[in-house]
Amino acid sequence: MNARQPIRDVVIVGGGTAGWMTAAAAARFLAGGGKRRIRLIESEEIGTVGVGEGTIPPMIEFNQLLGIPEADFLAATKATYKLGIDFVGWGAEGERYFHPFGKLGLNLDGIDFHQVWLKYRDHPAIGPISDYSIAALAARDHRFAHPDKSGRSPLANLGYAYHLDAGLYAAMLRRYAERGGVERIEGRITTVDRDPETGNVAAVVLESGLRIEGELFIDCSGFRSLLLGQTLGVEFEDWSHWLPCDRAIAVPSARSEPITPFTRAIAHKAGWQWRIPLQHRTGNGHVYASAHIDDGEAEEILVANLDTQPIGAFNRLRFKAGRRVKSWEGNVVAIGLSSGFLEPLESTSIYLIQYGIQRLFGLFPDSRFSASERTEYNRFMADAYELVRDFIILHYQATRRPEPFWQEVRSVEMPASLRRKIDLFADKGRIFRYSDELFELPSWVAVMLGQGIVPAGHDPLADSLPDDQVIPAIAELRRGYARIAQGLPRHADFISQALAAAKTG
Repeated sequence: MNARQPIRDVVIVGGGTAGWMTAAAAARFLAGGGKRRIRLIESEEIGTVGVGEGTIPPMIEFNQLLGIPEADFLAATKATYKLGIDFVGWGAEGERYFHPFGKLGLNLDGIDFHQVWLKYRDHPAIGPISDYSIAALAARDHRFAHPDKSGRSPLANLGYAYHLDAGLYAAMLRRYAERGGVERIEGRITTVDRDPETGNVAAVVLESGLRIEGELFIDCSGFRSLLLGQTLGVEFEDWSHWLPCDRAIAVPSARSEPITPFTRAIAHKAGWQWRIPLQHRTGNGHVYASAHIDDGEAEEILVANLDTQPIGAFNRLRFKAGRRVKSWEGNVVAIGLSSGFLEPLESTSIYLIQYGIQRLFGLFPDSRFSASERTEYNRFMADAYELVRDFIILHYQATRRPEPFWQEVRSVEMPASLRRKIDLFADKGRIFRYSDELFELPSWVAVMLGQGIVPAGHDPLADSLPDDQVIPAIAELRRGYARIAQGLPRHADFISQALAAAKTG
């Protein structure tokens, strides 16, 4: 192949959420009117991990970039809206807090609102910091509305995402991708051929004997990491000493009322349980550490804490937290689980797929497969995984639960990057974002405070504010937020209206 020739043949190995998100985005941005061939290989004999997904706000952008109307998406995936995560029992048994999406309050004279709240938090008119989050207030009363795009209302501070059926989402994206020219090939890969000179992947061979050649291979093969890990031998960096949960059991249950606009994460003796409400059912799962609890007890705990009766088979998963030390090696780019895994405590799985796709398209190679492009992509992905990792570890490190599992996990020395963040916050409530960090200041504030990390002081700049003016202003802001939240439509009603729009649109 001549130098600097454009890539004409892209092969995606694996379907599921990662494969079809990649294929749909490729159909939209890479196909180039048929100038680039895009094929996806998957086998119906090989199951996918998707058991129902919570997402975070960046997913809205992904659907918008594909041109998928929200109402059509809600109808196709049985989705509901998500305003944040309700954490139950994570600080200590019986405690709970809410991690909302969107902004907190209003900054005063350039001072972050949470710093102002820290200064006045003991005043009886001020109340909890969640009273200054439109998302938290709406979630509390099971209400929802879209943010105010004009920016003139506190409703502009609301952030949201979705709960969705991952299988239905993959099916929707498959239809989208195939309409855009992506070719799906059914079959199980038995052999991977490598170029003897470069070591790159030259082709994959199916059980049927069909040999599929390509120039760029995108590995969406899940935990197997067929191309990046098994074939190219890229090492897996194990993070299980920080995040020792290594198994999950999932089961759908009947739809429960009301349909809550939030995910719930309930801490148990050796892990935690998710609850994800969809239009037609509720997704449930128990993530746990097999060193501290056996599979049978884990299932008993899950079933005992369901809101409604199970309506499907139990799905059992085994995994290890960590990532491949490179996400791009040679002519193989890994997207999704083949690149790394972090438990879904903060619903980041789909985000990391989306982020990997966007960075790949931003650094899309030609036939040279430039080392500088690979290096930059690997740096982006390493940062993304490590920053999300730290945010998840925070939940485990800052806990007072007495069980052996929780004692063990908080005894492990945390990453230095997280230690710095906690120390800064514990002193004067300061939070700084680094690199291309996913979680913004309000998220860190919500989880730090929710897990019981209360700053000893506040930013001295807040002391310049006049108490006699600021306290009444904050109290009025609190009342205004409450009025707006109480006036929003019920979550279920908002979904019904959106679905009606999809049928008539």
